[in-house]
Amino acid sequence: MMLPPRDPDDPRNGPILLRPDLLAEGWHDRAIARMLSRKAWVRLRNGAYVPASAWESLTDAERHGLRARAVQRQARTRVVLSHVSGLVEYDTPTWGLDLSDVHVTRLDGRAGRREAGVVQHCGVVEEEDVVCRNGVDVMTATRLALEVTTVTDVEASLAVVNHLLHCGATTRLALEQRYAGMERWPRTLSTDLVLRLADGRAESVGESRCFHFFFRQGFPMPELQHEVRDSSGEVVARVDFAWPELGVYLEFDGKVKYEKHLRPGERASDVVVREKRREEMIYRLTGWRCIRLTWADLERPERTAAWIRAVLFPPLAAA
Repeated sequence: MMLPPRDPDDPRNGPILLRPDLLAEGWHDRAIARMLSRKAWVRLRNGAYVPASAWESLTDAERHGLRARAVQRQARTRVVLSHVSGLVEYDTPTWGLDLSDVHVTRLDGRAGRREAGVVQHCGVVEEEDVVCRNGVDVMTATRLALEVTTVTDVEASLAVVNHLLHCGATTRLALEQRYAGMERWPRTLSTDLVLRLADGRAESVGESRCFHFFFRQGFPMPELQHEVRDSSGEVVARVDFAWPELGVYLEFDGKVKYEKHLRPGERASDVVVREKRREEMIYRLTGWRCIRLTWADLERPERTAAWIRAVLFPPLAAA
């Protein structure tokens, strides 16, 4: 599946001003310095600038993307945006990822290096690993999904891989086939685990984090996006996670989820009321208990695990 291209008016597609080009157009260093002091331009890195109007509207991840583009344009050899920096071109969530360094991969086969906020990788790059996206050379979503497992932990990697599976940027088969050629890649000890846990039915970073949490805490793995049916067999609800044999389901209550269900003219409180009625309906149909998790709960894993364990496996009543 091809992801839609970026909007042409997106500020990330705007011009990056490089010092050699500016000098060729008649600018001089004092004029460049004035533009920076007046805050008309922002310095992306040494010798690369962008209009402040474009910079101010961007998120941290989007700003990283602009820095990565500057690195690519200034490179003395052909490089491809890779690892974390490649993911930005796919608008992949960057929760838990370190955006302090730009990651590129050299195509000349020479050893990479780390300097001035740039990590150059080297290695075997197949022709089909590289695509042009948003006007820049970047690794495919399949390769990026595997690369990210080498630079961050399982939880953050899982959020990335699940997102790319969910939006159709890659498939499990494509990941398995490309992974088969990674036997000699460094830092791939956790890649196999990420692929075994990956599930494209997870619809958000929060849901991916929940799934990782269940694994780390040793819970039986739940069914994702479980459908609830009425007496006629019609699907009337879908829950994030379910343990049907235990009579429990779990919903992750993230901000994005409530914004997604917000109808025109509604407030967040209207969504909360509707969710409460939905919970009551599910209880009438199944008799299942409901657990609701938030981002804050995931930051207290031991306490949250004890609470969920008590719901999943309630102590027997005293005789």
